[in-house]
Amino acid sequence: MTASMTHADWQRLAGELTHETRAFIGQRFVEAASGERFAVVNPATGETLAEVASCDAADVELAVRHAREAYNRGDWSRLAPGKRKQAMLRLAELMETHKHELALLDTLDMGKPIMSSLGDMAGAIGCIRYNAETIDKVYGEVAPTGEDSLGLVLREPLGVVGSIVPWNFPMMMTAWKIGPALAAGNSVILKPSEKSPLSALRLAQLALEAGLPDGVFQVVPGFGHTAGKALALSMDVDCLSFTGSTGVGKQLMQYAGQSNLKRVYLECGGKSPNLVFADCKDLDAVARNAAEAIFHNQGEVCIAGSRLLVENSVRDEFVERVLAHAETMQPGDPLDPASFMGAIVDEVQHKRILDYIRQGVEEGARLRTGGQAVNPVAGGYYVAPTVFDGVTPQMAIGREEIFGPVLSVFGFDSEEEAVALANDSEYGLAAGLWSQDIDRIMRVSRRLHSGQVFVNNWAGGDMTVPFGGVKQSGNGRDKSHHSLEEYSELKTVWMSLSP
Repeated sequence: MTASMTHADWQRLAGELTHETRAFIGQRFVEAASGERFAVVNPATGETLAEVASCDAADVELAVRHAREAYNRGDWSRLAPGKRKQAMLRLAELMETHKHELALLDTLDMGKPIMSSLGDMAGAIGCIRYNAETIDKVYGEVAPTGEDSLGLVLREPLGVVGSIVPWNFPMMMTAWKIGPALAAGNSVILKPSEKSPLSALRLAQLALEAGLPDGVFQVVPGFGHTAGKALALSMDVDCLSFTGSTGVGKQLMQYAGQSNLKRVYLECGGKSPNLVFADCKDLDAVARNAAEAIFHNQGEVCIAGSRLLVENSVRDEFVERVLAHAETMQPGDPLDPASFMGAIVDEVQHKRILDYIRQGVEEGARLRTGGQAVNPVAGGYYVAPTVFDGVTPQMAIGREEIFGPVLSVFGFDSEEEAVALANDSEYGLAAGLWSQDIDRIMRVSRRLHSGQVFVNNWAGGDMTVPFGGVKQSGNGRDKSHHSLEEYSELKTVWMSLSP
């Protein structure tokens, strides 16, 4: 079905959609206690999609109470692992059945191309299935003891988990957060971004249909300074998982310290270096990957390859190849399957990106292409793919996270210089390394101060490897069994066998 769907098909499906706009608290959809609502805008057109319930502290308090009661009852936290697994697999099947609808909601909400949203859905469904399958396969431990005792190390659910997800990958980030938390037996309260809450509310309907018990999964749409702050300050939330900006991440850690010292797992910003050495076998293929690394999802990606470091002996040739590929990645209507880029999420982010571009020109970087707003669809927020050459680490575009389709190119002459440039950042979320020299690959990949290094690819990896950063990119790990461990606590049981 997907392969044959045309631009007109997606437009028709968008016109047929209805939106759930109420919070999901307990086992019911309800209005916010205050009655307040906020507008959700389609960034492709500037038109309002819906008015969504705006939750605040009172709604979060009610959700936390339901979550704690569910945890204490044990109808999920103490449910047999096989039965939790069945429920999560049912949820994954429902997501598969409704994947076109969920993908379309994300495209309408935040402007990403529909084919990108469908790719996200495959990842989200795979994540829920992966975590469901871990439930009856992750074991505790038996400690080495003498014959007169037995030491058990058990993995228990933490209790109530608050998950705060960003707007750039709404459904995929939601799955990465709630999948391991639910698999571990926790009650989960999800706060989606106010810029993209619609797919999360549809997911709540599917969770209800899948049979998740009352209070185990709830959705509280709202703003960071209201609903998000309330989750972080709650004395009855045991863990907070957040993906978003470094500034907000720091604030959430302060709230945790002011409240109950809850665990806080952060996946924050990035200014990721992409290193290209002259010995690459196919420079054109590498250039295409380098362009995709920054222009995919309009550059609104935490691991976007926004700093391109190229060995000077091939730099001029390589940049020309990147520029040629950028020309094929222009923004278009997000509902058109042929569009590589879509719309910027909102007017505020649109202006922020254009301000950074102006600052780059003022600071002396060489603007090679793009740099302006474009209008493939009237009323929307679009920016052309933009490339700056001659960037230095002192320039704002070379050190600050722009979160848009803006590439900064640096040159280097040696391995030492490349590593120093790459590590000269407060962030450490991702890095790329392109070379045919296996000795260099081993040396440089070990020296890059980054949570993940992609060698001769960008953004590779599946659910079996963890995702997360170092330095001010955060301390959390999404994906793999490592994320499951974050949502569990270790309990030691020491038994004397001869009283």
